[in-house]
Order: sequence, then structure tokens, then C-alpha cells
Amino acid sequence: QVQLVESGGGLVQAGGSLRLSCAASGRIVSINLMGWYRQAPGKQRELVAKIAKGDTPNYADSVKGRFTISRDNAKNTVYLQMNSLKPEDTAVYYCTASVATFLGNVNAYWGQGTQVTVSS
Repeated sequence: QVQLVESGGGLVQAGGSLRLSCAASGRIVSINLMGWYRQAPGKQRELVAKIAKGDTPNYADSVKGRFTISRDNAKNTVYLQMNSLKPEDTAVYYCTASVATFLGNVNAYWGQGTQVTVSS
């Protein structure tokens, strides 16, 4: 019904940059909240950044000043620009979206995850 497709993960050296993209497709009326989570091996999934439509973004303290979340509502796409990457940023990154459908329902959807690896 609604799918989120992620791209942009990869392997970079510490101090490098990556840009993640996540595009939502399907019968979508609107997307209120979009965000990124990450999960490192042996750790809980944590919120990285989120942005509600018409609002300012929120970031985890660990990424403030380095990561930037943005969205293109015409494309139903959310981005995560990651600069000054550190080895501790290594994780699987998941995008999420709260989607309103034509039936009036609001459901949360998740992407499949994309691996980000930062070497020292």
C-alpha cells in the first residue's frame, strides 16, 4: 500500500559525508512526520532526526550540528545529510513516515534500512 525506499548508505572514512534519501510511494494524501532512526549492533534503535510538515526539525544530541534532515513534499521524500561522520555513527539507518491515506487512516511505515559504516 505504502512503501519507503531508502538509498545512499555506504562506507566512508571518519570526517566524510553521506546523504541518505527515503522516498515514499503509494496512495498518499499527506505525510505529517518523517524521520530517521538508527540501530548499531547490540544497541537499541534510537531516534536520529525527525521533521513534521510545517515544523522545525529535531535532532538527537549526538548528531546536532553535523546532520541535517530535510524533506521534499512534492516528491514525498526525506533526506539526511550527514557530515563530519564518526565511527560511532556506524549503524543501520531506518526512515519512517506517518502517512494519511485516502480512507482517512494514519499509519506509520518503515524503510528496510540502509547500512552506514564509518571507518577510523
